[in-house]
Amino acid sequence: MLQQTLAWIGGLAALAGLAFSLPNLGAAPLLALFFALAGATLLRHFFPVSLWVDGALTLFGAAALIVALPEGGMPGHYWLALVSAWAFAWLFVERLSAAIRAGTLPESGIGLVIPIMFGLALLAVWEVVTRGANVPPVLLPPPSSIAARFMAETGILWADFVQTFIKSVLPGYAIGCLAGLLVAIAVDRSPFLKAGLLPIGNFMSALPIIGIAPIMVMWFGFDWQSKAAVVVAMTFFPMLVNTVAGLNAASAMERDLMSTYAASYWQTLMKLRLPAAGPFIFNALKINSTLALIGAIVAEFFGTPVVGMGFRISTGVGRLAIDLVWAEIAVAAVAGSAFYGVIALIERGVTFWHPSVRGGRA
Repeated sequence: MLQQTLAWIGGLAALAGLAFSLPNLGAAPLLALFFALAGATLLRHFFPVSLWVDGALTLFGAAALIVALPEGGMPGHYWLALVSAWAFAWLFVERLSAAIRAGTLPESGIGLVIPIMFGLALLAVWEVVTRGANVPPVLLPPPSSIAARFMAETGILWADFVQTFIKSVLPGYAIGCLAGLLVAIAVDRSPFLKAGLLPIGNFMSALPIIGIAPIMVMWFGFDWQSKAAVVVAMTFFPMLVNTVAGLNAASAMERDLMSTYAASYWQTLMKLRLPAAGPFIFNALKINSTLALIGAIVAEFFGTPVVGMGFRISTGVGRLAIDLVWAEIAVAAVAGSAFYGVIALIERGVTFWHPSVRGGRA
C-alpha cells in the first residue's frame, strides 16, 4: 500500500508539473523530460516497472531540477518536481529494501545503495529548498556553496583536521580507553574498588564538557594537550562501566568449567572473561569514537592556538562565514563516521563468534 501511494504521488505530481510548465516548456527541457518520464510510470499499474527505473528517475529528476533552478525564487511546478523526485526516491528505497528482505537481491553491496540514495536525496532537497526559497546563506548555505568553500580552503581544513583529530582525539582516545580497561580489571579484582570507583565514575560521566574544558585548558595549556585531557576524561568512564559489565557476562557454568580445569584468575580472565566482554568493550570503543571528537571540538572553544576544528567553527560563526563552518562540520562528520566504521570492522574480526556478528548486524 505504501509503495502504491508513493507511485501515485510521484506520477501525479509529475503530470501536474508538466501541465503547469507547458507555457514555458522550452525554458527547462530536462525538467520537462523528467515530468514526462515520471508521469509515464503511472502505467506501472498495467505493466511492470523495475525498481531501478525509480532510482534512475530520482537521480535524473534531482539533477534536472538543480540545473534548471532560476534566480530569485522558484515557480510552483518546480516544487512539484521536488515532490515527485522525493516520492520516487522513497519508493526506490522501499522496493529495494523489500527485494533484499525477500532474498531476490543480495544485501552485501546492494545494501549500501539505500543509505547512499537517502543521503543524495537529502542533499538534493537541501540544495533545492535553500536556493529555491532564497534562504539567506548566513542561516543555511546550499551544499554547492559549502562544497565550493571546501575546495577553496583545503589547506586550512587539513591543518584543522590534523590539530583536532590527529593530535587531540587519537592520543586522548587511546589513553582514555586503555586506562578505563585497566581500571575495570582492577575494579573487578577488588570489591573495595568496585564499591568505591563505580559510583564516582557514574558521577563523573555526568559532568558537562563545558565545565571540564576550561579547567583542562588552565591545567595543560592552550595546545592539544588540554584537548587530549578532555578526551581522556570523556572516554574513560564509558569504557570503565562497559568493561565491568562485560567481565560479568560469562555464565556461571563457564566459570565453573574453568575452575574444574584448575585455571587461575588470570587464565580465566584472558581465556574466558575478556573474550566474553569483547562486545561490551567494542560497544564502549564505538561510543567513545564519537564522544572523543565532540569533546575535542568543544574544548577548542575555550582556548586553542589559531588552528583546529573548534577554533574555526567558533571564529567562522563570529565572521558569518557559515559556509566554512559547514565545511568544518562535514570534515568532522566524515572523520567521526570513518573512525566508527574502522572500529566496527575490527569488531567483526575480533568478535566473529558473537551471534550479532554471525548474523551480520554488528
